[in-house]
Amino acid sequence: MPRFAANLTFLFRELPFLDRFEAAAEAGFEGVEVLFPYDDAAREITRRLKANGLEMVLINAPPPNWAGGDRGFAAVPGLTDRFRHDFKRARRFAEALGAQHLHLMAGRAQGMVARTTFVDNLKWACEQAPAASLTIEPINGQDMEGYFLNDFDQAAEILDEVGAPNLGLQFDMYHAEMITGDGMAAWKQHGHRARHVQVGGVPGRNEPLRGDIDYPAFFARLDAEGYTGWVSGEYHPTAQTKAGLLWIRPGFS
Repeated sequence: MPRFAANLTFLFRELPFLDRFEAAAEAGFEGVEVLFPYDDAAREITRRLKANGLEMVLINAPPPNWAGGDRGFAAVPGLTDRFRHDFKRARRFAEALGAQHLHLMAGRAQGMVARTTFVDNLKWACEQAPAASLTIEPINGQDMEGYFLNDFDQAAEILDEVGAPNLGLQFDMYHAEMITGDGMAAWKQHGHRARHVQVGGVPGRNEPLRGDIDYPAFFARLDAEGYTGWVSGEYHPTAQTKAGLLWIRPGFS
């Protein structure tokens, strides 16, 4: 079985944020990820990680005006200064937490100017943080309308153009199924680029227990292919989080 992590922005929301670390460890997770951990002090988050024997797997670059509709700035023409300023803050925070990956969100944009902006900003970020593991993630247009990076072939082309060893694919099987209609085929084509995997059920983005994706087969495939990264649950629990964690148990079928 893969190593499993809990996205604490999505899971254990029945608890205050800082209490979710203990809950995740008690439930059997070895790692956690957080979309935007910046509202809490890095030292307090680090204390919770150490106290519960958890690894911080991934965070996103600093939040834009999420309530106002921003979804990152890396591909948004005219906002390069904002992206680069925020990246420096994110890098410092990620280092303080020992985060293994830093996800760079493209934002809402379209066209060739946006593509050029994205590539230029990714090259710059990779040069600024050569020891960091940076990721980009295709996100489906139903969940995030207008998001620039919304296709796996597009992501592969951009990764090739940037050509940096410290930039890789964040492969969310939920988004892969929503974008392509066949997440397993998307993995077959692009999985070799993945340095982090996320899961959620289709439809509904609930527990990866039933629905259109055969997750036991996917996990077996990861093992057979020698995938050594994390698999993180990023989904909306249908009830209390602990009630839906069969998917991380040995023998899940």
